[in-house]
Amino acid sequence: MKRPTRVSIVAGLVTVLTGVGAVFALNAQAAPTRYEAESAPATCDGTVATNHSGYSGAGFCDTPNATGAAVQFTVSAPGAGTATLGIRYANGSTADRPGDISVNGTVVRPAVAFGGTGAWNAWATQTFTVPLNAGSNIVRLAATTAAGLANIDYLDVEVAGGPIPTPTVTNPPTNGRRMENLGRGVVAVRSGSNSVLVSWRLLGLDPAGIGFNVYRSAGGGAEVKLNSSVLTGGTNYSDTTANLTQPNTYRVRPVVNGVEQAPGGAFTLPANQATEPVVRVPIRSGGMVKFLWVGDLDGDGEYDYVLDRQTSPQRIEVYRSNGQFLWSMNMGPNSTDQNNIEGGSSTINVGHNDGVTVYDLDSDGRAEVAVRIANGVVFGNGTTFTNSDNNRQFIAILDGMTGAPRATAAVPTDYLSDGPMYARFGVGYLDGATPSLVAFMKNRIGSGGFNLMFTAWRFTGSAVSMQWKFLRGNQNLPDGHNTRIVDVDGNGTDEIAEIGFVLNGNGTLRYSLAPRGIVHGDRFHITKIDPNRAGLQGYGVQQDNPSGLREYYYDAATGNMIWQHVEAGTADVGRGLAGDIDPRHAGMEVWSFSGLYNAATNRLAEPNTSLRPWPQLGLYWDGDTGMELLNNLKFEKWDPDRPTSTSSVPRLLTASSYGAVNASQEVNPTFYGDILGDWREEVVYTNASYNQLIIFTTNQPSGTRLYTLAHNPAYRNAMTLKGYMQSHHVDYFLGYTMAPPPRPNIWYPGS
Repeated sequence: MKRPTRVSIVAGLVTVLTGVGAVFALNAQAAPTRYEAESAPATCDGTVATNHSGYSGAGFCDTPNATGAAVQFTVSAPGAGTATLGIRYANGSTADRPGDISVNGTVVRPAVAFGGTGAWNAWATQTFTVPLNAGSNIVRLAATTAAGLANIDYLDVEVAGGPIPTPTVTNPPTNGRRMENLGRGVVAVRSGSNSVLVSWRLLGLDPAGIGFNVYRSAGGGAEVKLNSSVLTGGTNYSDTTANLTQPNTYRVRPVVNGVEQAPGGAFTLPANQATEPVVRVPIRSGGMVKFLWVGDLDGDGEYDYVLDRQTSPQRIEVYRSNGQFLWSMNMGPNSTDQNNIEGGSSTINVGHNDGVTVYDLDSDGRAEVAVRIANGVVFGNGTTFTNSDNNRQFIAILDGMTGAPRATAAVPTDYLSDGPMYARFGVGYLDGATPSLVAFMKNRIGSGGFNLMFTAWRFTGSAVSMQWKFLRGNQNLPDGHNTRIVDVDGNGTDEIAEIGFVLNGNGTLRYSLAPRGIVHGDRFHITKIDPNRAGLQGYGVQQDNPSGLREYYYDAATGNMIWQHVEAGTADVGRGLAGDIDPRHAGMEVWSFSGLYNAATNRLAEPNTSLRPWPQLGLYWDGDTGMELLNNLKFEKWDPDRPTSTSSVPRLLTASSYGAVNASQEVNPTFYGDILGDWREEVVYTNASYNQLIIFTTNQPSGTRLYTLAHNPAYRNAMTLKGYMQSHHVDYFLGYTMAPPPRPNIWYPGS
């Protein structure tokens, strides 16, 4: 019989290179093209099994017994038209195992029965006629009941006028990172009484010279191209001709070497939409949300949402990008103690400790949810995790679509005698090619100092195992409230940085800043601060440093100090920021509360040290390459020609005017980062009722053309990290008079 065990080969959707061809006539039968369910370019949301005879190829797809369990195929058609699908399956039970058949995200055959075949080794085929687009098409079969699907052997695709080309899965590159195969992320907001700003992604591996055409469908009608010539500048377009009393759907088609390619996903602006730079996503009612994570859970190339609920016990909730609720996880009785230093063994998102992150850890095209768990946690599929010791903790990798555990592993017990450990999670490419889960874990020794342990974990799709463990012990290695995972020396592999030390990707100590006088501090930044200096630079601030040290600037690869600012007495410098906010000086400015400095020259950019912006979060919003600012629901823009105090910085918008409320630390959003549209960043809040995500996305056109920040390795790592929420940074200089960024050394799984 079917078993709910899971060993995923490719849990999600595989994208095959798009082909372009003329519309083809369906006037003759052609030999079908076969796509085996157990191998790429198909994806099996379950186990590739061989325990029942009669299958074709190397096995068949045995999905979990769960609603939404799926098998997906990506087929490439030479032109637009209809095709016949033949799905070979076996159902040894007496009950139907129905599934929806969708093509390119639209259900075309709802709740197909897939009735009993008499035995699990008795195979049958059902055929259907469906529409296909020219080029790449995603065919998905998803269970509509908790029984899951029948066993799926293969998909035959047959069109008239010749067989569909069988996609070739090439050998993966020998170097570079496997990163998300993102879609275009099309988004549209009403930017004025008669105007709409449409924005989309330029991808990291898009060919040089790629252009775009923008199409609009009004009220469900035929698509009409809006631009008269191919767009080769900024990846946004102002539509001033739409009838905004009806819904308008936008999509873009890339143009390569003069040939228009297949379109990406669409975005619909509702009729009579308010004039606001906002996308509103409904979520279920519940408790306050502190953090939100993004990841492509369903494999459609767009980001879905994972959020917490600060209830007692705590919960995790998961939604598709359109607001469709997927699953919820109860963090159990050990999450009710929410002390920010010594909380329960399954408490998440308290203080600077999160214990959750979201990423495609096995590079199969669909993101997983990683969470630190303990006894009594109830997973998204309803199963309860049981352990006799409430202090014991485990790493759990959950299926992003169902919340079912795909793998668990015990956290090392080196410091268990001092109680459970809080955790911060993030993702890095410690070998330069494959993602690892990195866990910062900490607990208190009695009423005194703290134990600190770093571990790195690899998820293969069926198991999670520890790669290495680092214990601070009695070493003088100052930590802080946020972690950064970034390639500090430019050799392709990531290092793990704390405010006072850096670990190599293999878990060995690279350097400590303690000998340079660094102690604990709240915030630090690593990026290309000085475009004229080799490598990356770091900037940090200090909390009550006995030497009077307030802030410091250093070489990120070596830890060598470039400059330090020391003042009389001690002070808790709780904020510090790095970003290019003054075009009069080359490189970025850095500042806390001692004045606004140009980092490269160590000179005040503003002579009056009382005039400076508040150093909370940086933001890219208005379309130039300088940094804007995000400060307690205010989007701000520093004007170096008219400097002001922190309370009077010119404001671009106030998020609370659109119903947004603060979340973490009472001054921050639940998330910010480049998740929609062009390279500029989105900011995600909830409303006061916690039943709506309010996603701020820019309404300002821009001619600046940059690939999506989410395809930059340093930036995408930063999107997985929380702690005290901090600015994300790329690994090139992003600022005024910047040079074009280098092409990222990445590749997409399935490409």
